Amino acid sequence: MRLHPLHTDIPKPERFTYPFCYEPHPLCQLAAKEVQAYIASHAEIKEDADNGKMFGVLVVQNTQNTLNNPNTPNNLSFLAAYSGLLAGRNDWDYFVPPVFDAQQPDGYFKTKEREISKISRESSQSSISKVMSQDLQLWLFHQYQLMNARGETKDLVDIWQGYYSREKLRRKFPLPPGGTGDCCAPKLLQYAYQQNLKPVCMAEFWWGQPTREELRQHLNYYPACRGKCKPILTWMLQGLEVDVNPETLGFPHLEIETVYEDDYLLVINKPSGLLSTPGRVEQYSVETVMRQRYPDAVIAHRLDMWTSGLLIVAKSMEVYRPLQQQFIKHQVRKRYIAVLDNPSTLNSKLSTLNSKNGTISLPLRPDPMNRPRQMVDMEHGKRAVTDYEFLSDIPLPWEGLGEGSVLVALYPQTGRTHQLRIHCAHPDGLGCPIKGDELYGTKADRLYLHAAEIWFRHPITEREMHLASPRPF
Repeated sequence: MRLHPLHTDIPKPERFTYPFCYEPHPLCQLAAKEVQAYIASHAEIKEDADNGKMFGVLVVQNTQNTLNNPNTPNNLSFLAAYSGLLAGRNDWDYFVPPVFDAQQPDGYFKTKEREISKISRESSQSSISKVMSQDLQLWLFHQYQLMNARGETKDLVDIWQGYYSREKLRRKFPLPPGGTGDCCAPKLLQYAYQQNLKPVCMAEFWWGQPTREELRQHLNYYPACRGKCKPILTWMLQGLEVDVNPETLGFPHLEIETVYEDDYLLVINKPSGLLSTPGRVEQYSVETVMRQRYPDAVIAHRLDMWTSGLLIVAKSMEVYRPLQQQFIKHQVRKRYIAVLDNPSTLNSKLSTLNSKNGTISLPLRPDPMNRPRQMVDMEHGKRAVTDYEFLSDIPLPWEGLGEGSVLVALYPQTGRTHQLRIHCAHPDGLGCPIKGDELYGTKADRLYLHAAEIWFRHPITEREMHLASPRPF
């Protein structure tokens, strides 16, 4: 049974979920709990899911009233899905089927795949098998006939090329990456449209341990991936009334505190929730505020939007250039304070007295399928190094931070995007995300990361500067 009744009087949302930035609706949370109970009670599924798997739920309304069940007001039910395969299968009765089943042993895809493998083993001309593999992948993409809410159908290649319609982007993204169409959201919407079910709301959650590629937390909700799903869902949601992207609604215009100022530069205390420089949608930032005061102002470095703390602002390019050289030569020192979330997950190396200080070296690169997330890549990533120092025993309740919170000082030797956040969350780092890190950990009222101290040489007076800001949490 793939259509599961929802026994609840929770009212429906007015519009469908914007899948790339959302808070899960209570109906989705109720459905997710049922799916989680199902996973926990089926050993084969749970064993595979415990390694890390994304699951999704889609609440639907059966407009044809075929359920005829008085315990389901508004005839609401839900569908469940998983990304990729589950325990090597894609035919579980509880979950919706794939958009296209390429796993049939005697089907065209598997038959050709075996043929290509044989040629690859027996032929010295690897170019032959490479061309055949590319042709087979293109054939597979054409088999994904995806519907939208208007009842229209397009195959995956047409959807992809229609989304990347500009010539420059089409050259950069000529075809979808492998696995496109096998995520939760496309599976759920496709099945709903095929069964004449009206989508009401949707959510996705992670089950199991974080992996080295997927720094996600057990049972946390996550948005759909942008790299594979953004082009597809842009097509599949046509015909539905969808929530506005919350990121387009703007953010509060927070006040900026000046910690130090002279004729050449400022050091400000950036609040959490304020951009360092203008974004794609939101223009209000430290830089725009500073340029209203000093037209030639330049931000010397950046902090993530949700990170608070000290930020240097040059009042002119003449001041900015020598400052930038100090950053390039790693002559600027910074000390961050962070609160680690759920310290029971700290890996064993941190449970000994000898591990109160140490260094993390994990190279990073952007995750092209899920920006703005970054990922560890030992082969292609850029060097990223962080020194750490635990400021408390494990665990120690800090006032206002919750029982068992752990306070840590972080000293970045390099300045990669999300470096401190990933070095804390990754299994090969501290193995414990920063509190409030909704990308790599669990959402809270804020990201508990603060740039508390900075050391640099004044670019004009050459005086050694040391500024400090007490942590706001």
